[in-house]
Amino acid sequence: MTHCPISILSAVDFNDEVIPRDDLVRTARDMLDEHGYVQLVNVPDDFHYVDFASKFGDFVPNYGGPVVGDVRPEPGMEDVYHAGNTRPLTPHTEGYDFTTPPPRYLMLWCVTPASGEGGETTIGDTKPWIEALDDSDREHLYSTVFHWKTTDGIARKGLDLHTEHPVLEDMGAPTPTVRFSCNNLLHEDDDVAVRLQAEWQRRYADEAVWIRYHRNDVLLWDNWRVLHARNAFSDPQRHLRRLQIRPAGVLAGVQG
Repeated sequence: MTHCPISILSAVDFNDEVIPRDDLVRTARDMLDEHGYVQLVNVPDDFHYVDFASKFGDFVPNYGGPVVGDVRPEPGMEDVYHAGNTRPLTPHTEGYDFTTPPPRYLMLWCVTPASGEGGETTIGDTKPWIEALDDSDREHLYSTVFHWKTTDGIARKGLDLHTEHPVLEDMGAPTPTVRFSCNNLLHEDDDVAVRLQAEWQRRYADEAVWIRYHRNDVLLWDNWRVLHARNAFSDPQRHLRRLQIRPAGVLAGVQG
């Protein structure tokens, strides 16, 4: 089932006047708190993406060091699980392979949308899913240290990352901080983790919101709460840019 987004914010008002940045940020924060994500539409060509994102925290470098990353098909990557190809991505949070806290927010903006079918970013809010866990499973996910690895695509680039941490932690947000991956959580047949992966993939398929991009659209979400994935596409010109954002003053980095 496909669910259309409802947390949509326009960068211009009903008179086609650009809404002041601070007003956009304030409204976006309210929508993030309520829904876990916000899609910004009607974005003018001269919109200051990095300045807007900076109001939500400090930036975390992408793999390899760039602060503003490019998400587009890369040569020689079509045969592995990797954001830099046209294949689907399974539900996950970003930064599950970090030794430091994962980014609080992720922001994507569209340089060139995919023509034809596919290419949507999909997102699913874990808040009700965590509330649905029974007490023993929830405690297990807080207390059990699991092994995690990075994607095959990132490993091919020379960053073979491995780390250890629980699925759930409290990091000061209103909801638990979630780390999740369908394929890079090495649970060693842990019954709770196996059930979690199956149940959350099922719920994601039923409840995920599909974001279809127009040029300049922005998608901002709470990575401590929301899973994201991607539908396959065929247009090699699809091009997004990406920023990872941590709470101001929190140390960030990746294990190398």
